[in-house]
Amino acid sequence: MHSSGLRRIYPLLKILADGQFHSGQQLGEALGVSRTAIWKKLQSLDESGLAVQVVSGKGYRLCRPLELLQHEQIISHLDSTSRTLLAKLEILPEIDSTNRYLMAQTGTGVACFAEYQQAGRGRRGRSWHSPFAANICFSLTWHFDDGANTLSGLSLATGIWIAEALVAAGVTDIGLKWPNDVLHDGRKLAGVLIEIKGETTGPCQTVIGIGLNVDMPASAAETIDQPWTDIRTITGKLPGRNRIAGLLLHHLLTGLSSYQRNGLTTLLERWNELDCLAGRQVQLHHPSGVVSGTARGIDETGALQLACEDGLRSIHSGDISLRPVIPVRCC
Repeated sequence: MHSSGLRRIYPLLKILADGQFHSGQQLGEALGVSRTAIWKKLQSLDESGLAVQVVSGKGYRLCRPLELLQHEQIISHLDSTSRTLLAKLEILPEIDSTNRYLMAQTGTGVACFAEYQQAGRGRRGRSWHSPFAANICFSLTWHFDDGANTLSGLSLATGIWIAEALVAAGVTDIGLKWPNDVLHDGRKLAGVLIEIKGETTGPCQTVIGIGLNVDMPASAAETIDQPWTDIRTITGKLPGRNRIAGLLLHHLLTGLSSYQRNGLTTLLERWNELDCLAGRQVQLHHPSGVVSGTARGIDETGALQLACEDGLRSIHSGDISLRPVIPVRCC
């Protein structure tokens, strides 16, 4: 879907999100505009990929109901600790990138959700595809005093927090693939992009970005070049986006607070429990070539331990890709 001025038609979307019929007169009265203006907005919706059904005598409705993110509903899934850690929560109808938006800000515990990203990104410059109000696009800021060189395990820790949030939401059999993919049955469910601004050994600002597939229309995933899944496919029912968003926010806030004190050390056992590739033959693709070996988990810094013919290697995250030699059911 191309950028389409979603901010302009967002008030109309809030009314139509319930999937019920609304007459042109009702919509015009609710928004304080003419029926002609409503018709133009409905055309904009259709151009944005949000199909509208028109029935004479009934009115208009979205062919696919939406659960829009709501501030109060997300906050309701936080506890007293995570509420204290949250400095600010924004929900935007449309933005280029939640990570880019928060990189321009400072402070700890500033969260931003977007219903649609024009330029969502993953690792290695990949695009993250997400139709309007179908998935969760979310970023969170956190300030660290000890410098960027202490954050090598942060993406691994984030994967654990995502997994715990999903388990709390009733999504089981989650697995992690080093360094930052969340999988189910070998298919990608979520990804993490962490960006850091500041000193190597001094104070630094991080933005943790998460893209989670919740209810992805098959037609919207035609350009995705890897096996993927979503929560609706896994659970067989329409998940509550606000509940999942709130659980994600809660687990990230409390997890980051703990990570700031303890680093990755207390999370190593849990990560190894969730590791999809432990003990499996893998290939590590990087700019200088391909390295084959057996995945042996991670060390206390988050480095992958790869058993090769010439011994055990510690692999740190970078411009690399880790793939199993034989596709596996990881969970």
